[in-house]
Amino acid sequence: MLVGMWMTRDPVAVSPDDDVAEVALVMSRHQVRRVLVTRPGALGVRLVGIASVGDVARAFPPDVNPLGASLGQPIGRTVAEVMSADVETVTPETPIEDAARRLRERKIGALPVLRAHVPVGIITESDIFQAFLEVIGAEHARGTVRVTFDVSAGEDAVRIAVDLARQHGLRIASVLTMTHEGRHLAVVRATGVRTEPFVDAIWRSGHRVVSVQQPAA
Repeated sequence: MLVGMWMTRDPVAVSPDDDVAEVALVMSRHQVRRVLVTRPGALGVRLVGIASVGDVARAFPPDVNPLGASLGQPIGRTVAEVMSADVETVTPETPIEDAARRLRERKIGALPVLRAHVPVGIITESDIFQAFLEVIGAEHARGTVRVTFDVSAGEDAVRIAVDLARQHGLRIASVLTMTHEGRHLAVVRATGVRTEPFVDAIWRSGHRVVSVQQPAA
């Protein structure tokens, strides 16, 4: 999965010279928590920063609600004064897991997406959460079982899952592998009429089943 599949295209953008109050108004109108800060350049629009609702709120006096009745009235501070200028970015071709890793390492909530140095989107924590929920099948259909079981380092979890599913008339929807606290795990989603024999077969193959999840009837 790539960032381009999940990003928000044509993100809301403001100028670094805009008054912070104007930016608060833009955020309110578009119902966004972050805006890109851009400036026209010789090769097109250039990213110069990113501003969050927290950045905007901190620019106002403590006793003023930036989203209150005075919304849009200039306060004499520009977005360039409050934005983050040291911006981590990705491209539409960046793997989604790389974007997630950068968000965690930098402790930030969003990444501007650039193509040839021109902003084309933004991807947020919520976008990445949604992507991973769909990958792991958090809302799986009736007749689907999700089995997590131990595997050895270097073991072919895909072959194990496919072979056992075929023996029991099931179809593999997805196979994920991961290492958690030193344990190598496989997470398999399989669909079919009878899933219990498939789970039993995993046990009999010498793999410890960690969890079995099925949708409620």
